Amino acid sequence: MLELIQQLDEGALWWIAQHLRMAWLDPLVMFYTNLGNGGLCFIAVALLLLVFRQTRKSGATALTALAFGAVVTNLTIKPLITRPRPWVVMEDFVCLVTSSDPNSFPSGHTTAAFAFGVALFLTVKPKWAKAAALAAAALMGLSRLYVGVHFPTDVLTGAVIGTCCGILASWVVRRVSERCSRR
Repeated sequence: MLELIQQLDEGALWWIAQHLRMAWLDPLVMFYTNLGNGGLCFIAVALLLLVFRQTRKSGATALTALAFGAVVTNLTIKPLITRPRPWVVMEDFVCLVTSSDPNSFPSGHTTAAFAFGVALFLTVKPKWAKAAALAAAALMGLSRLYVGVHFPTDVLTGAVIGTCCGILASWVVRRVSERCSRR
């Protein structure tokens, strides 16, 4: 079963590299995907949200979701699974960016993007902001495939983990907020 998944993953990445990559789009996608490095962009926005009273709960939820995602993905699953990056196992495959982390599964960028995006989706009011948060998360996952640093199952799993972290963080922050308001 794992061999079949690996074959499908490799086939999908070859298809993306051969049919979707365009010279004019490469720098834009590389810039966007690098925004997720270390989760710093997400952390910065979450900290900014903490500054303003009306967005404080969104900021707290986003930071909590990012922390959950980092623990689950980067500190737990990646070191246990140790799936190599596409360029290691796919002969002649060209990646557009490099990664210092040798482990591919699951995608940490996608986990962080979905943790952040779902946290905002659940805590902000404007519909455009909800849509933008989820669209930005989806674009991060797609960018990881486009640049060739992850297999599709890495990105899909990162999206699921990030979504769960966003939901859990929303629940935790709501509970803590309720308990604090009772005192």
